[in-house]
Amino acid sequence: MTIHQAYQQLLFQLFEIYGDSEAHNIADWVMEHITEWKRIDRIVNKEFPLSVQKEEHLKKYMAELLNHRPVQYVLGEAWFAGMKFYVNEKVLIPRPETEELVQWIVDSSKKLVGSSQLAVGNSIADNEQRTTAISLLDIGTGSGCIPVALKKKLPSAEVTAIDVCTEALTIAVENAVRNEKEINFKLVDFLDKSKWNELGKFDIIVSNPPYVKKSEASEMKKGVLDYEPSLALFVPDDDALLFYKQIADFALTHLEEKGMVFMEINEALGNEVVSLFKEKGFSNVELRKDLQGKERMVKTVL
Repeated sequence: MTIHQAYQQLLFQLFEIYGDSEAHNIADWVMEHITEWKRIDRIVNKEFPLSVQKEEHLKKYMAELLNHRPVQYVLGEAWFAGMKFYVNEKVLIPRPETEELVQWIVDSSKKLVGSSQLAVGNSIADNEQRTTAISLLDIGTGSGCIPVALKKKLPSAEVTAIDVCTEALTIAVENAVRNEKEINFKLVDFLDKSKWNELGKFDIIVSNPPYVKKSEASEMKKGVLDYEPSLALFVPDDDALLFYKQIADFALTHLEEKGMVFMEINEALGNEVVSLFKEKGFSNVELRKDLQGKERMVKTVL
């Protein structure tokens, strides 16, 4: 089987469950992973035969994809902020809107140390720049994509990341090592307030916590429901702001003066999250839309 034949076969199968654009993107990603060649190289060498071993890999990947397993889990890799991360079903797949949250943090961090002291690029994938040290905490780090990306953009920052899941934390550590970023990882159940004394004070607190109501599960894609960790996705319908309440209380005692909190949120609960933090005494609570026009991020100052 040639590279071109393999691509066409894979694409034809993917059309059964994915839209045209998504099917093409997945097929390109899989073929690049198998051949280790970029698209232009595969086109030039389209008659190049696949080895028996690579054909077996293709069959395995195809079967998993047709069972709605996300391509990131199939290949064990996801891209975020211009870096490759290892992922499996113990962690959420990093998403583009979370990159927007990270860039918002980077841009806003200038105010903490002075714009003359902090130089950062305009794009999250820019090269590392010299910065003045600030302290950051990521709550519920999962794959570690947020703290690793922040460390890339703010290399002098002191970055701490916590998670309740041992398996997830192991993956986060691996991703920090792979991307050569020094992060202080801690196994902490954030919902247990007695554990908060294990953490210090921070200039910036960030979190992409569970925020999907269980009643919203029927609206989600099969690949998300069947494979992504429910612990990192769902909250009870009658306590949908569970983690935001905890984050607000934690920030009141663990945020430095003029410190900031950044959170990814359920697009249907933006006003509720804003009201919660205002009631807790936070100022300058800002609700921001992502590039798709959905209210997905909140920033607040103590």
